[in-house]
Amino acid sequence: MHLNQNYSLKKLNSFGIDVYSSFYSSFKNLIELTELIEYSKNNNLKTLIIGGGTNILFTKDFKGLVLKNELMEIDFIKEDEYFFYIKSSAGVVWHDLVLYCINNNYAGLENLSLIPGCVGAAPMQNIGAYGVELKDVFFELEALHIETQSIQKFALKDCEFGYRESVFKHKLKDQFIILNITLRFKKNISLNTSYGAIEQELLNMNCKDISIKNISQAVINIRTSKLPNPSVIGNAGSFFKNPIVDELIISNLKNNFTTIPIYPILNNKYKIAAGWLIEQCGWKGFRKNDAGCHNKQALVLVNYGNASGKEIFDLSTEITESVFTKFGIELEREVNII
Repeated sequence: MHLNQNYSLKKLNSFGIDVYSSFYSSFKNLIELTELIEYSKNNNLKTLIIGGGTNILFTKDFKGLVLKNELMEIDFIKEDEYFFYIKSSAGVVWHDLVLYCINNNYAGLENLSLIPGCVGAAPMQNIGAYGVELKDVFFELEALHIETQSIQKFALKDCEFGYRESVFKHKLKDQFIILNITLRFKKNISLNTSYGAIEQELLNMNCKDISIKNISQAVINIRTSKLPNPSVIGNAGSFFKNPIVDELIISNLKNNFTTIPIYPILNNKYKIAAGWLIEQCGWKGFRKNDAGCHNKQALVLVNYGNASGKEIFDLSTEITESVFTKFGIELEREVNII
């Protein structure tokens, strides 16, 4: 077991915030993880598990132990009459898992191409994009219970997936460390091209045949055209969730804002594009010192170089307040604030 003290986290979070942790280490297997957890418990240290650091905003130094998940295996588990089953360790880069599935003709993750971060974060918030969510292909996961150091399995219903939600963000927050997930892919392939600009991008690509590889490339093209690369400009992707409201609120909003983009979902609920709300309040392209709102996608807050986490957080607070004042809608942060 090797521990680093007073360790810089600047390269371990996609915002590039220059903060330090009291202690830092990584783990490549279960033995290393349990040793580090035991050390943390014996020394009464607060522990934070990170993967790609792509959904975190550090607003201050972390007084405790930061552990980087480096569990890195992808395995074919089994197949039955209807499904293929693939298990991935939590430390695998998410897009690497997507590419593995595409190269092996497992359909289901192509719409989730190029989402930053690691596999372990995917079930934490039920990642989703372009009409697909993790829960659509999820089978089960294994997680280490921190207190007892026992490994528990969670089936689909146990995870209580919702819109960017899971049991691990609320009821079981900070109680488990996700070790791996198992996904199942239908042998009877069904492709989803109806959401967003995928169909138009496929036309732009002159695709004669629609395949999971072509859909993945279309999604990659769309994302790279409007979202900043974290290696160039610090960011964590979408900073806010798209708000979900009922029919009465939608009716009132449509009377006052005729062009508001809304998307019907289940049970007479509607999703509103948070980026549009933010843009209408004049924030798109805004910059104060090195903290800003991206000039192509208002949903993305950025660090142009040396912004502090507090500056990014304060900007997000100003944005939420202005959106509430104009629309009466309270935006919820998607990024985890540390």
